[in-house]
Amino acid sequence: MKFCYTAFLLIFLFSCSPKDTFVAPAIPAPEGVSIVVLGNVQDAGSPHIGCKKDCCRDLFDHPDATRMVTCLGLVDASTNQKFLFEASPDISRQLKKLKAYSQTEEEMADGIFLTHAHIGHYTGLMYLGKEATNADQVPVYAMPRMRDYLSENGPWSQLVSTKNIKMLPLTADSTFQLTASIRITPFRVPHRDEYSETVGYRIDGPNKSALFIPDIDKWERWGRSIEEEIRSVDYAFLDATFYDAAELNTRDISLIPHPFVSESMERFSKLPGEERAKIQFIHFNHTNQLLKKESAGYLSVEKEGYGIADFGEIFDL
Repeated sequence: MKFCYTAFLLIFLFSCSPKDTFVAPAIPAPEGVSIVVLGNVQDAGSPHIGCKKDCCRDLFDHPDATRMVTCLGLVDASTNQKFLFEASPDISRQLKKLKAYSQTEEEMADGIFLTHAHIGHYTGLMYLGKEATNADQVPVYAMPRMRDYLSENGPWSQLVSTKNIKMLPLTADSTFQLTASIRITPFRVPHRDEYSETVGYRIDGPNKSALFIPDIDKWERWGRSIEEEIRSVDYAFLDATFYDAAELNTRDISLIPHPFVSESMERFSKLPGEERAKIQFIHFNHTNQLLKKESAGYLSVEKEGYGIADFGEIFDL
């Protein structure tokens, strides 16, 4: 079951004048273990730097407060702990939202899980340094190449040497107990691995489970069956960077492969309705139709029984 507080947050955000003192909205705290969608946009955000298209034009002057870079929050109310999956450039606002959802006193997350070294997925770590919050040994979970990249290259290595973050190792396909109610399993996926490997995650709560694969080249390049993986969980947050090949006419899209939403829908069309309903498309490029609820693409995805991960949604585990 999922709940959406997007409308509530928008009313709150846009009813405040610039002179108003900011007061965090009273968001009903989820019980037990829950995933909170804290962002669904591709690495460079929306509006996108240099974009002159209609998809961005109005957003430069009138930003959409819900358009944050892809990130999931994980809340365990029984232990008063909260975690981030991805350290996006929007981490400052995302941590504030995560605190509101978890109803805890401490704003910093109890741990951050990274998928890979592309800008939307780890550069938020910069705000944990001495120029910003000067955090104290925030646990950062990463695979071997990702750990080496952060530990051996500035400015990230300064976060390690000054103990703003504490690097914790992950091993592919090795499950570990995060809290008494949560188990985490990272797994490798094919992607452009210039500086690190790329992983997705399986998140198991006490009653339900989820996949998180925000970036992958193509489903057929993976050594596993994505259909079998979907069947094994209750929710599947899947890469939906581009709706189709036609939307990006300024770059060679073959050099930045992702499963197009149109391809994924065709592939998953053979799945029963209850399996399609598990899929929550996420990680939308600024050109993607799924960022606009009135678009033909958005309506088509909903009609076919798929989900679209919207900011503020909560998924009970």
